[in-house]
Amino acid sequence: MSEQTATLGGGCFWCLEAVFEQLRGVTSVQSGYAGGHVPNPTYEQVCTGTTGHAEVVQIRFDPDAISYRQLLEVFFGIHDPTTPDRQGNDVGPQYRSIILYHDEQQRAAAEAFIEELNASGAWDDPIVTQVVPLDQFYPAEDYHNEYFRRNPEQGYCRLVIAPKVAGFRERFARLLKS
Repeated sequence: MSEQTATLGGGCFWCLEAVFEQLRGVTSVQSGYAGGHVPNPTYEQVCTGTTGHAEVVQIRFDPDAISYRQLLEVFFGIHDPTTPDRQGNDVGPQYRSIILYHDEQQRAAAEAFIEELNASGAWDDPIVTQVVPLDQFYPAEDYHNEYFRRNPEQGYCRLVIAPKVAGFRERFARLLKS
């Protein structure tokens, strides 16, 4: 089977990229913007919360090595999908929890997984993650790529991303690249 693409948003795209690039079967992770109404938005525009875009990552993966469902398990395991327009101290619609599906199989898988999580009581509050078709993905500016890897001593990286990555590595060790 050939590579597939998943597009997910759950807070700052620096955090998501730092996690998903470590998964076996993931061949690339690109930070960007999706779900909005302004063509070719800039980071500064998206940060105003007025473009409608979310910070997202577009993940290229080999479904023979990692399934879409496993990507969803990681996605829901590394952010709080019950807080509208917020992840920790990152507040605004650009930080909302969102799955932008590429086909009907992804839509059905995402909706079924959310139903399972809600039924299981995994979260005290209902999941508010949006599940919408991907209309357009806009790659983020180059300086956002590999941000955590290139800036490990930056404050946000040390205080927010590093602990998230450490927790992810412990919880999902079975899915890490060797």
